[in-house]
Amino acid sequence: MEIRNKNVLVVGLARSGVSAANLLCKLGAKVTITDEKRESELSENIRKLTKGIYLKLGGHNGVDIANVDLVVISPGVPWDSPFLNRIRENGIRIISEVELAFKYIKAPLIAVTGTNGKTTTTTLIGEMLKKDDRNVFVGGNIGNPMCEEVLNGSSSELILSEISTFQMEGIETFKPHISVILNITPDHMDRHKSMTEYIALKKRVFINQNTRDYTVFNMDDKITAALSNEGKGERIFFSRIREVDNGAFVRGNNIIFRRNRKEEIVSTLKDLKIIGVHNIENTLASVAVGGICDIPPRLMREVISEFSGIPHRMEFVREIEGIKFINDSKGTNVGATIKSIESFNEPIILIAGGKDKGSDYLPLKPLIEDRVKFLILIGEAKKKMASVMNGFRNILNAESFEEAVNEAFDKAEKGDVVLLSPACASFDMFRDYEDRGEQFRKIVESL
Repeated sequence: MEIRNKNVLVVGLARSGVSAANLLCKLGAKVTITDEKRESELSENIRKLTKGIYLKLGGHNGVDIANVDLVVISPGVPWDSPFLNRIRENGIRIISEVELAFKYIKAPLIAVTGTNGKTTTTTLIGEMLKKDDRNVFVGGNIGNPMCEEVLNGSSSELILSEISTFQMEGIETFKPHISVILNITPDHMDRHKSMTEYIALKKRVFINQNTRDYTVFNMDDKITAALSNEGKGERIFFSRIREVDNGAFVRGNNIIFRRNRKEEIVSTLKDLKIIGVHNIENTLASVAVGGICDIPPRLMREVISEFSGIPHRMEFVREIEGIKFINDSKGTNVGATIKSIESFNEPIILIAGGKDKGSDYLPLKPLIEDRVKFLILIGEAKKKMASVMNGFRNILNAESFEEAVNEAFDKAEKGDVVLLSPACASFDMFRDYEDRGEQFRKIVESL
């Protein structure tokens, strides 16, 4: 893609926008970056920009698109926003930051997507590759934009990227050598028009693959299992409840990788430090990728046994008087919270609620009735969630987060689990899910 002397507009001055703008500038483009936030709110990111990049901040009204040749968007910018619709009406091409980076990266790409588990799985695969002395760039939605690899000279042997639906809205030729789809459950329904649209976006991770590529599917997830009939790459599977002919599965206590009728014991379930049934699935997905990449099983086992997980994802915080406190603040959708609840045999005091994303909370009801002693609700979604849980008597509405944690501790008894797994976004009460998890940790530590 010829960029030199082109007029390129970057929309969104977050991390990926900064990285894309700097790469475009390095490639010789005339770059303008726009954001709805004011300069005072973006000062830290502005300092990271290469000299010569023009700024149009505080809204898009003053942006002249008449001479724009290309638009690159950050994932936080809605694909159907009025500003992007105006750009389309003018016949201007729009791509995402990951599409821009893909045009210039030189190494094979491994892309991990799914509703839940992306960061844990991407991190675990990255650690396995590093343990095998592979020079791997780990980035994407995990925090390090893919454009950084190009800016740093494209010297990596492999590119490993966590990919969200927001990033895949603007892809054209993006083609991973290995695609991983962990699971698909309803999420971001406030942004995506329907589940059909959401699934179609997830499919884009393998849509451009050919017969020399690989696609890894979760056979325990109905939607991803159905998708396994599509795509052109070699299909590799993983399952925690059944054996698969080609991929990773559990037999007894063993994690096994089988391919071309040859199987090897990679690890055992007892080796896992990370808790939760979904983390067994994340580990199996990582083993499947490790098997494709010919990582020796003994090295994969070392990584699995050493890996303690990612903060705010089923994170053990503390045990007080026999009561365990678990921080799953990253459980921002119904599917994630279901997996978290399913991970415990102990009685649960569940703290849930926050900013609603257009979610249907009804699938939570039977599980809450079966496994949850008390449900403590917070945030904007608490009324909607309480109405869905009609008939479940042990519901408390907390006016503050601190009140919620204190009430949970008060209701809990020895042998119980206090679980923060909100099934909602955090932006009504917190900066982000990390802020919510940090505050939970601080309150628990003060009990």
